[in-house]
Amino acid sequence: MANGSGLAAMEHVVVLMLENRISGVPVMDDGRIVGILTEGDLLRRVELGTQPQRSHLLQLVTGETPLAAEYVRSHGRRASEVMTPNVVTVEDTTPIAEIARVLEARRVKRVPVLRDGKLVGIVSRANLLRALASRLQETAPVPADDRRIRSALLTELRQHKWGNTIAQLDVTVQNGVVKLWGVVHSQEQKTAVRVMAENTPGVKKVEDYLEDVTTEVLLTPMP
Repeated sequence: MANGSGLAAMEHVVVLMLENRISGVPVMDDGRIVGILTEGDLLRRVELGTQPQRSHLLQLVTGETPLAAEYVRSHGRRASEVMTPNVVTVEDTTPIAEIARVLEARRVKRVPVLRDGKLVGIVSRANLLRALASRLQETAPVPADDRRIRSALLTELRQHKWGNTIAQLDVTVQNGVVKLWGVVHSQEQKTAVRVMAENTPGVKKVEDYLEDVTTEVLLTPMP
């Protein structure tokens, strides 16, 4: 998370995305989501030589406002100058089927998830594919030991306050290998879930795919 009164610099955001192996980050202002910055927003950049190129004729017929906006997006050095504003969001109670419809209808790859107006996570197309894989796995025969491991881990998680705040939690177990998905709110919470899984009897390996929502970018938008 980038804090401070200044605007988040593009260099910081790009490094954040690379280090966390994520393709998009929400842009926040005082706890309120004001935009989202994705790989797609960074494709047309002057540094790459991929900025929009318009012929002199096209520039003549294109209004000044769109041309100026193109320039800002391809040359801007602040997240607020490059981000996509007016973000489509869903509530944490929104059914998966409705989220899939929103992703398809709006032609977006991810939507921020809100609870009482506050960001609690992001659902992406990849999350839906994982949910599908989990459902398909549930229809296949699961060894009794794997079922016991999953049940024991979920039971233990529910006994802790921090364990009940994980958004979109999904746990699968196959041949003693535990795979964890969901959205956590701190690195400490992420580590605690992994440690709990590792300490569950019968677990051979833990694969952690938990996303830390604190990788969001916090900034003040341009006036």
